[in-house]
Amino acid sequence: MKSPLNHIITACVIGAIVFLIHGFLYTVIVKKSTEVATLQNQIDIKREKINSIISSRVALAKIAKDEAIVKKYFVSENDIVAFIDDLQTRGASQGTVVKVLSVSAGTASIKSSLTLPITVAGTFDSVMRTVGMIEYAPYNITISKFSLSKDEKIWESNIELIVGSISTKP
Repeated sequence: MKSPLNHIITACVIGAIVFLIHGFLYTVIVKKSTEVATLQNQIDIKREKINSIISSRVALAKIAKDEAIVKKYFVSENDIVAFIDDLQTRGASQGTVVKVLSVSAGTASIKSSLTLPITVAGTFDSVMRTVGMIEYAPYNITISKFSLSKDEKIWESNIELIVGSISTKP
């Protein structure tokens, strides 16, 4: 039989080896856990960025719809002829003649606007109804000057309109 001392020494050696292996494996697992935590943190940060981008895109889509609605109230440089035709059609529907004398860009104090001096000729009633229709048209229109005169049976109104404009340049 072997002596108990050999058994104790063998048990201590095996215990030390197990303890060393346990310590080594513990440090490896701790290191891997730290790496996993770092990777999870990076994943969480990227996920937050993705969610932010998605919410920004949704907000931009909503804003784009609103922007399209608001743009309808402004006259672009390309649509000025259609706007003038609209003014003349509004006048004709009320029995007046609407003449646009000129079109010019707004002054430095009123950016993004067009200035249109116009005349409206017809009966008093029709001239006033036409002015009201122009003033309350679905555009960003301001009447900056207004005068009304009578020439025999024809009433004539000289109006200076300031119309909100949007640039077609990028």
